[in-house]
Amino acid sequence: MIQGTASDVGKSLLVAGLCRAYARRGLQVRPFKAQNMSNNAAVTADSDAAPDPDGQQPHGERPQGEIGRAQALQARACGVPPSIHMNPVLLKPQTNVGSQVVLRGRSLGNCPARTYHQMRQGMMPAILDSFERTCAEADLVLVEGAGSGAEVYLRQCDITNMYFAERAEVPVVIVGDLDKGGTMASLVGTWLLLDQADRDRVVGYLVNKFRGDFSLFEPACATITEHTGWPFLGVVRWFEGAHRLPAEDSLALERPAETSGGTVNIAIPRLSRVANFDDLDPLAAEPAVNLRWIQPGQPIPATTDVIILPGSKATRADLETLRREGWDIDILAHVRRGGRVLGLCAGFQMLGRVVRDPDGIEGPPGETPGLGLLEIETTIGGDKRLLELDAQDRHSGCRLTGYEMHMGRTTGAGLEHPWLALDAAGRTRPEGAVSADGRVMGGYVHGIFASDAFRAHWLEQIGARAAQIDFEARIEAALDALADHCEANLDLDALLALAR
Repeated sequence: MIQGTASDVGKSLLVAGLCRAYARRGLQVRPFKAQNMSNNAAVTADSDAAPDPDGQQPHGERPQGEIGRAQALQARACGVPPSIHMNPVLLKPQTNVGSQVVLRGRSLGNCPARTYHQMRQGMMPAILDSFERTCAEADLVLVEGAGSGAEVYLRQCDITNMYFAERAEVPVVIVGDLDKGGTMASLVGTWLLLDQADRDRVVGYLVNKFRGDFSLFEPACATITEHTGWPFLGVVRWFEGAHRLPAEDSLALERPAETSGGTVNIAIPRLSRVANFDDLDPLAAEPAVNLRWIQPGQPIPATTDVIILPGSKATRADLETLRREGWDIDILAHVRRGGRVLGLCAGFQMLGRVVRDPDGIEGPPGETPGLGLLEIETTIGGDKRLLELDAQDRHSGCRLTGYEMHMGRTTGAGLEHPWLALDAAGRTRPEGAVSADGRVMGGYVHGIFASDAFRAHWLEQIGARAAQIDFEARIEAALDALADHCEANLDLDALLALAR
């Protein structure tokens, strides 16, 4: 088990690299994270949801599940499909004090934080069952902790860190982040806060994200080991290729790497509940594209060619974010100047006349006016639609892969002019909507720009030329480079010997 001294110390990336490195050695490797909190999620082929009595789902689709994006990437690093059992509990924040709770791929609804703290111990049997199922498939399971394992005030309701390690009988490696600073204090402080039984579960510690001359930090390692008794297991230097892999959560957007030198400017407002923002990674990889995340307090530049409204876990709340930041005014002015706007999933819903949430699924019940740029209306409700997509778009002639993940149902005259015409399994269905002038469009499909031919087609429409990028091969190369980095920085034989 890889635990951290804090959030964002690099646990997810480190586990992904170790997954690929050990898989390349011929081991059957699986990732596991008991509970993840993230609005970046991935669809799984398996599900814990019961099928309809006649065995049919809407549109003839079978139930599918969802897990955190980080565990899906780790599964990919192992060379296996993602499964609901790799991340049995997923929390998707919708408000500052509440999240949608997903248990083994199935949404249980929105839950205030205090209520969830009271109920999560009841999830432990399902979590341990998922862990046992994962172990049954593997030679090695790499378990990722959440946040800090030293939050001892949460120990009685912990399902992710030390209590899970105790129940599952797994050894723990603690990871400190040298880039943040305070590594010595955070590691020794972790030891001070843990009780003796939890201290004994720790088999050593790693130092992550190091830059410079490590010999200068070696005396600190001696001090850490002197105070804790934990052996030093190695240092992982800064991995320059991290930006080529999907980020786990929106912390990554607080320090965005803006691209420049391209011929087309794309702006994305940084919504408060932004979700599945890795949709934009393939565009960021294109040299012809200058991609910029607009932070709160910043206007959308008048030089923008395309504004993209990304996914969100709380559509109505983020419509209010648009208005509070004045971005709605910027968007409408951009359209009047002849600019283009694209909405993805919740962003698509925001482009319509109104978003209704009569049952209070994403927040207080009510309705919120949309931007009015498409003749559509959305009602939040019904079963969550989780669907992996592999189809051909008849409009562009391009093959598309991606997924749908939403609860809203959209209606209106705008749907008579769909963005896409998806042809799969012998049937064609329309998807999304396009305005009469063709400059405002949107739909529910996530991951659409990872399809190279479609991305090139879309860029050509907005006046840019795509580079010859095989985006999926780019991800694979980045995972291999990360595995090489782990091999070069760590004694993987010694780490493997600690597993039991």
